[in-house]
Amino acid sequence: MGKSRTPRRAPAADSVVETVDGGLAQLIPDRDRARAWTLLIDGAPQSHVDLDDPAYLSFEYQRRLGHVADLAAPPGKPVHAVHLGGGAFTLARYVAATRPRSTQQVVERDAALVRLVRHELPLAPGARIRVRSTDAREGLGKVPDGWADLVVADVFSGARTPAHLTSTEYLDEVRRALRPGGLYAANLADGPPLAHVRGQIATAASRFAELALVADPAVLRGKRFGNAVLVASDGPLPIPELTRRAASDPHPGRVEHGKALTDFAGGAAPVTDAAAVASPAPPASVFR
Repeated sequence: MGKSRTPRRAPAADSVVETVDGGLAQLIPDRDRARAWTLLIDGAPQSHVDLDDPAYLSFEYQRRLGHVADLAAPPGKPVHAVHLGGGAFTLARYVAATRPRSTQQVVERDAALVRLVRHELPLAPGARIRVRSTDAREGLGKVPDGWADLVVADVFSGARTPAHLTSTEYLDEVRRALRPGGLYAANLADGPPLAHVRGQIATAASRFAELALVADPAVLRGKRFGNAVLVASDGPLPIPELTRRAASDPHPGRVEHGKALTDFAGGAAPVTDAAAVASPAPPASVFR
């Protein structure tokens, strides 16, 4: 575990730099937005937050997670949401802004990072966001049965998703926490040959009736390393609307579902705790 220090500002860039449990955290100001910041851990971008406009989602994958949050309930209706992985609490802020009176839990094991974000990027008063500094699966285990309308997994340690958050046993906990018809969304990172993503599709298919995958077409074709958002539910998914929203993004995404998604998984086997491994590390060129 790393030691937290008083944040220090780098005078030239007005950035904030602090050692947290997961490495070196940097908050870099967005020159195009007055009160917006990008969080990096050991040089890897983790989150972007605009304190003046928390409904603005800069990162491609965060917009896709935002689409799922938008479709988790009728517009404006409060939801119960669980966020596994906190970063700068970007999506929790988004839900609080777009769905006032929502009740949310954020599980982020890096306590020093939580303190930094709370200090430098404070949550809006009355946001009803509770933050637990514990392991994601342990925190998920404390969520009451059937409590969540939405569970979002965006957990990375050293730019890799930990192995214990990729298994059928983990998804059993997700299903337990979700209400009937609730949505699960996971940010996956992978590159060719996409073995991790295919395995996660098979794992989710063994626990949920309906699945969809949203990603840049180049990522789906195995042309480059990138993010894919896996969406799952035990009820029908809003495929047409999700497809429309993904296609209208600044970087358009493609939605795979049904037989096409089954074919894409290519006969991959579900992942169990006994065989689980962390997601692949991104190539250095990703962050250049």
